[in-house]
Amino acid sequence: MTGVVSALVEAWQELRINKTRILLALIGVALSVGALTSVVGVGDLAREGFKASSERNGGRSATLGLGVYGPTMPDPDKLEEAYKGIIQRYGVEYYTHVGQTQHGFQFPYGVQQVFMQLVDPGYGVIHRVDVTTGSWFAANDEERLAPAVVVSEAFYNAAGRPSLVTHPKVTLTGDPKTTAVMIGVVPDQHPQAPPQAFMLVGAAERAGIASEGGQFKFWVQDAQAGPLKAAIASDLQQQFPGMQIQVERMDYASYGDPFAVAQLAIGGVAGLVLLLGAVGMLNISMVTVRYRVREIGIRRSFGATSRRIFLGVMMESVVATAVAGVIGVMLGVAIVKNPWIESMVAPGLTEYPPFPIEAAMLGLGAAVLVGALAGAIPATVAVKVKVIDAIRF
Repeated sequence: MTGVVSALVEAWQELRINKTRILLALIGVALSVGALTSVVGVGDLAREGFKASSERNGGRSATLGLGVYGPTMPDPDKLEEAYKGIIQRYGVEYYTHVGQTQHGFQFPYGVQQVFMQLVDPGYGVIHRVDVTTGSWFAANDEERLAPAVVVSEAFYNAAGRPSLVTHPKVTLTGDPKTTAVMIGVVPDQHPQAPPQAFMLVGAAERAGIASEGGQFKFWVQDAQAGPLKAAIASDLQQQFPGMQIQVERMDYASYGDPFAVAQLAIGGVAGLVLLLGAVGMLNISMVTVRYRVREIGIRRSFGATSRRIFLGVMMESVVATAVAGVIGVMLGVAIVKNPWIESMVAPGLTEYPPFPIEAAMLGLGAAVLVGALAGAIPATVAVKVKVIDAIRF
């Protein structure tokens, strides 16, 4: 342990002496490490942004969608019992019906047709719904006498942006008219989006709002998706003979990680840049050893072992690149956590993830590895220096 510490101290002293000679090489290593960590960090941020956007549309990984089709529509009550049986049999925690319809709402300026989605409380978890004001549906919201609605920002603006603390009401047109209560607001899907609203399936049925088509979804672990698809398809086929059963994954990860190839390619480019920095460091180390031949010979004549010479020369390169690696990682963190970069790379996120520790460890580890490789060859040359030749140098 004492030998390693002394080698580190000696390496640091040599770096102070030769700092001008190796400065440019270390700048190259620091920039390369910064590029490498930035690529990994930005890739992770982009993946999270894409994941959030995709989960809002298709559901979390893994979301299974069920459908029963045939020449005639299956009995709704029997189909609902089949869905409940699946939930209980397989211990599904998050599930939802998803139906769509158009319905008229009375706004201060008049009646407007609004696109509505009829869902269950589990929809908010499965589709990662971001409620900016108020709250999402709770399990007991179906028991309300006045049905609860979660509305889009455009709907909220059209209604005059009332305080949700006062339980603002909105009227649904039709026969009979229904008074609903706004409990939450979600962001618009895109600028200039028309008003939209969510309502629970049970509340919509009691209000006489019929769904135009529908689907049943539930969220399971990735490892369970394959076995459950086969088991559920078999269960439904037995209950609905002669019907077409569809059990498919609907989430973004059903065909693999869409960012894996792109991030691997960009990481390869950053690795190439790091390799070029290593070559520059190797050249500087070789020149440094040539200048230190006489010094090495004198140390050998006073009893310095080959192991000590090798370790001292290599540690000089390792310490230098480790310092450059720390600076490069700090540069990468500054780039990835820049608010402008975060908003451009992941516009779908409202809360950004912390800088991935894997990226920092990868950058620092790559810097140390580069230092070890760039120092091993000069260290080997230094060990082979003969004492008499070195003194005469």
